[in-house]
Amino acid sequence: MGLALAYDSGQTPLDEDEKEGLLNTTIATKGELDEFEQQNIEQAIQWTLTRKFKPQDILTEAFVKDVHKRMYGDVWAWAGSFRKTNKNIGIDKWQIPTELNMLLADAIYWVAHDTYLPDEMAIRFKHRLVSIHCFPNGNGRHSRMMADIIVEKIYGQPVFTWGASDLSPEGYARAAYLKALKAADKNEYTLLLAFARG
Repeated sequence: MGLALAYDSGQTPLDEDEKEGLLNTTIATKGELDEFEQQNIEQAIQWTLTRKFKPQDILTEAFVKDVHKRMYGDVWAWAGSFRKTNKNIGIDKWQIPTELNMLLADAIYWVAHDTYLPDEMAIRFKHRLVSIHCFPNGNGRHSRMMADIIVEKIYGQPVFTWGASDLSPEGYARAAYLKALKAADKNEYTLLLAFARG
């Protein structure tokens, strides 16, 4: 029996070969998948709580991949690996390493030169990271965790609340989040900043 997935607005569908990367073959529905992924994500959050990271460690391709692997490595065989297919959103798969490394170089500059206030730096990083769409799945949750790590470990600020609700199901919080992302696409970050601390 294959994995039956229904997608909410703004979610990226998995290709059939990506679905084959599911490590637990007893998972059959989106609800079961969400539950297993959430357990894995909570383990990754615990990992971030028990570690001290330096900016030069966080703002690297290896760290970006490692966070994704820690979030999804118990669920997906391809966790922490760049996607090999193009999606309905994100850049061309071949551009991922180049665009990510440009973002990381920009972020290192932003930190070194106090270009933005801590929240705005982390939110700008999150937005560009999710726009690149490095991985087959989990990019939204991964980019939010990266923003949390940046704002907490680099700047010593509290992690974001992200609207203080689950953004997976359809509903007001998800609609507000997607609206804020669309505004950020136009270089307007006010809504996303407010949502992140809402």
